[in-house]
Amino acid sequence: MSSCAVAYLLISVACSVLVSVLLKLMQRRGIDTAQGITWNYLAASLLCFGLLDPPLAALGYADTPWAELGLLALLLPGIFLALSASVRAAGIVRTDIAQRMSLVLSLLAAFLWFGEQANALRIAGLVLGVVAIVCLVARPERGPRGAGWQAWALPLVVLVGYASVDVLLKRLAAAGTPFAASLQVAFVAAFTVMLCMQGARAWRTRVAFTGAALGAGLLLGTLNFTNILFYVKAHRALPDHPAVVFSMMNIGVVVLGTLVGVLGFGERLGRLNLLAIPLAIIAIGLIAAGIG
Repeated sequence: MSSCAVAYLLISVACSVLVSVLLKLMQRRGIDTAQGITWNYLAASLLCFGLLDPPLAALGYADTPWAELGLLALLLPGIFLALSASVRAAGIVRTDIAQRMSLVLSLLAAFLWFGEQANALRIAGLVLGVVAIVCLVARPERGPRGAGWQAWALPLVVLVGYASVDVLLKRLAAAGTPFAASLQVAFVAAFTVMLCMQGARAWRTRVAFTGAALGAGLLLGTLNFTNILFYVKAHRALPDHPAVVFSMMNIGVVVLGTLVGVLGFGERLGRLNLLAIPLAIIAIGLIAAGIG
């Protein structure tokens, strides 16, 4: 593997975990995360336009899947809000594993709707991934009880949400819509939706926009977009080994997210939660082997 590909993957993994870390720090410091998520899409849309040069002219064709683009624009901010709530209620470890285990539902959708062929390795990874999800959402025996049902329900929402985003992106790709153009439209539309929501919220509850939320949100968007950018760069650096990039990215986030959550934030995990970590890593490896 080239040193460039390794560097790209390390940057992508770090940025993915740092998104959850920043959300956690925003919550601890009383920074409005909903406002931060709004500005996140402003930063992501500007970076997408400046660095990916999206071919927006391709969206002018009559068969452009606007329904899927519109649904993606609504789903992105919704799942980001769910991610923030899950980090608060369930912690970084369980949230990041849930985000990566969304590949189980994505794989199932690929079998059912996109005509991808199942093989023994993929099926084994799928089954093991389901077991990992069950272990993941179990409440820690020694964990705080205040979160209640949210501690298991919100990671599931994150899992289903990210799988839904992946399915929508696959549908857009199948329709011939360029990836960069899809991202650009989705980011701009998501920013517009969130800005309208925050404006209505400010008018109704007199919650003021703050500079702290703006700064944190712009950083959040930079991390969010950098994660995507360097993941794409890693695939381009290893065009003949997509399974390697896929597995290293997902396993890297699971491992780093676990280390940061447990060592950096003192998150407590029950026995079943701990079991979910190696099960998730093995499931990712099996699915990647089935791809390659």
